[in-house]
Amino acid sequence: MAPAIPPPQPPPPNTGAALELLVHGVGGATPQEMLGDPRTVRVTGDATAAVYRRTEDAHGEKHPERYRDEPVAEAYCWSGLTSGNGSRALWLLLLPFMVVNLAHWMRPTATGRTRAVRLYGVVVRLVALSLTVLLTAAACEVALDLVAWQCAGTSACSERRSWLGFLSSHQGGWWSQPGRRLALAAVVPAAVVGLLWYLSNRTWSAYESQSPLDATDADACDPDGAEEAHGPGAPDTADDPESARPVPPALSRPGFWYGRRLVARLRAAHTAAGFLTVAAFVMGAAARHDRTVGGSVPQVFGLVVEGALVLCAAVTVWVVCRRGRSESVRDTRLDGALITYLPGSALALLGVAVVHAAWSRPEWVSSGSLSGETAFRLLALGQGLLVVVLALVARSLYRRTPEPRTTLYGLGGPSVAMLACALGGVMTGGVAQRVADWLDGPGTPGMGGGSIIEGPPVLLSWQASVIPVLLLLLLVPVLYLVVRTARRARRMGPDIEAEYAPEPPDRARTRRIARIRATAALTDSAPWIVGVVSAATLLLGAAAVVGSWTSGEVPGLATDGAAAPVESLVEAAQSTGSWLIGFGFILFVAGGRRAYRDASARRTIGILWDVGTFWPRAAHPFAPPCYAERAVPDLASRMCAWTATTQGRLIISGHSQGSVLAAAAVWQLPDTARRRVGLLTYGSPIERLYGRWFPAYFGAVPLLGLHDSVHCWRNLWRATDPIGGPVRLATDHDPRVDRGPLKDPLAYGRTTALPLPEPILGHSDYQADPVFARERTALLEELGPRLPRQGAGEEGGRLHKSSGRSSG
Repeated sequence: MAPAIPPPQPPPPNTGAALELLVHGVGGATPQEMLGDPRTVRVTGDATAAVYRRTEDAHGEKHPERYRDEPVAEAYCWSGLTSGNGSRALWLLLLPFMVVNLAHWMRPTATGRTRAVRLYGVVVRLVALSLTVLLTAAACEVALDLVAWQCAGTSACSERRSWLGFLSSHQGGWWSQPGRRLALAAVVPAAVVGLLWYLSNRTWSAYESQSPLDATDADACDPDGAEEAHGPGAPDTADDPESARPVPPALSRPGFWYGRRLVARLRAAHTAAGFLTVAAFVMGAAARHDRTVGGSVPQVFGLVVEGALVLCAAVTVWVVCRRGRSESVRDTRLDGALITYLPGSALALLGVAVVHAAWSRPEWVSSGSLSGETAFRLLALGQGLLVVVLALVARSLYRRTPEPRTTLYGLGGPSVAMLACALGGVMTGGVAQRVADWLDGPGTPGMGGGSIIEGPPVLLSWQASVIPVLLLLLLVPVLYLVVRTARRARRMGPDIEAEYAPEPPDRARTRRIARIRATAALTDSAPWIVGVVSAATLLLGAAAVVGSWTSGEVPGLATDGAAAPVESLVEAAQSTGSWLIGFGFILFVAGGRRAYRDASARRTIGILWDVGTFWPRAAHPFAPPCYAERAVPDLASRMCAWTATTQGRLIISGHSQGSVLAAAAVWQLPDTARRRVGLLTYGSPIERLYGRWFPAYFGAVPLLGLHDSVHCWRNLWRATDPIGGPVRLATDHDPRVDRGPLKDPLAYGRTTALPLPEPILGHSDYQADPVFARERTALLEELGPRLPRQGAGEEGGRLHKSSGRSSG
């Protein structure tokens, strides 16, 4: 059923003013590059995101007769939202949080399944919460277990590290007792949690607090958040066909790009979860000692604190599960008591746990490991079960409303959630193993012999051992795609030569064009690679949990006595996996360090965030900030203000990721403004990527609704473009949206007019194609006829030749 958006009315009489609002794509672009002129002036906005014009076009609306051939060009530059100062390179550390946040938005289209939709959101938020606990547990493993418990409690290790001398158990100082060492080391993971809270709060204020134009507080319409952000209707009537009513697409709802209330709630819950994880590590060690015979501290103290920790953890989980986003209204209210007292209570409990652990226990001696093994096993097991439940819910939703182009038949979200868990495990395991190797010197932790410390939990070694196996399994689909791409390129040769006939064939030129076209088509195979990797990760991860639980030893020791080939393969997998995870972690840190110093590398990271942080932080509050919560209101406000002031025509022209922002902004426009707006997209991933991976928001039905609601729309695409593609609107009548595939290159060989070979443009420079100017002119004609031509003297002798470029 198409969205409940009324069809556009005929546009009002043309006043002559026409504007093209350019929105660049991934990677960013300067106003000078977009407008093709070194002289530009800022019309509105700030240093982060702003609208620019050529200096000579600053007051173009007052002289519409000068722009009879082309509209006034404006450029919206939003690259400052994703690439800027060096501190943003640290966002690499938040990669698992960003990936799990994407999984929230990947649910299949749902019709009348509000409860299932809500369950999908709850499960994703629980997976996100487990990632916060995993990151904090890894920090505790390094600071509390490896450093304060194992190394400081072993003379052979602490003597090698002079900075640990005051903590050494053999020097007999005040800090030498295990509980006091743990209390001091708890500052490190607590500081990590505090830093995440600070970054989330600061980035919200800097990026996502942009209130939409003319916003009104309408929370009274939905005081309890009864309608989820992704829910198709009210929960009490959604399952009743007779009472169900059509609702507008989610991206057109007034509160979609302003989810302040949910982010604040999740931030409080995740901060509390982090503090509680640190408190559990500290308190667990002290309570285990107090339960032994002859403990100097009464057990009841530990029981009371542990009970309080469990109660606070239950409240935290309840907060995460209770309420999602409410898109039908703008979440302008804040749950003040909750966001203040929940993390505050968790921090107070951490303080109590630290004081309890620091109480004098002269008889307490640290040995072995801190028993964090069970925590990591339960986390891995819980994440696997949550991903399985998420897959069942997603599959159920897909079967109810199947869309053929949906990624992995509805399992895209669970697959990406599994990858987020894998990324979190690799990052945390890499840190723990590298720190253990550094502290142990020449020994190998966990392998006995020359090891002086116990090392990290054996589960981390098992997880590292499955990485080489996963890479070997991944070789099969990769080789298949390479062979298929080569064969497809060979088959394209005759068609390409026929396309450029009667020019004489050039085998080298034909092979290059065919290779680029075949390689561009690989984008459509990405979902299956993700599916294979996710399924293999789930199965191998389960095998790692079982192996570590049953053996209690690292793989190299667990297979002692097995057949020689098996033992050799397992030892090779363990050492190779440990090397790979360490090498990957080093590359990760080196990349972040380079990006901190190098602006070009920082721009590359910005491209990753352009794609990954389009969506609001609905699942994980510590994910990198959502730039669209600033960019979409910016664009919608600018279009509303300009059309209301001038009563003129407007073309919003978006390239690549800019086309997604443009479509989202058009969805947010009121009917009066939408009637004067045409949409021009090129190199657009709006269906090829977003429609397949996010069908509930950019699927066939929402895109058809966008086409029916906007006055006119054109989409340009090339077969050589690995990102952009057709919109593929399926209607009984010709929607006249897609224009393509455009010829690329524009000329096959050398000619007298073009003595040098024309480039193959692929994803860039769509404005160089003559089709671009023709389609823009056609859109303006559909919005309203141009003013009659006037004499050269009345035009002031001025003619525009180019409106600039919007490609980043």
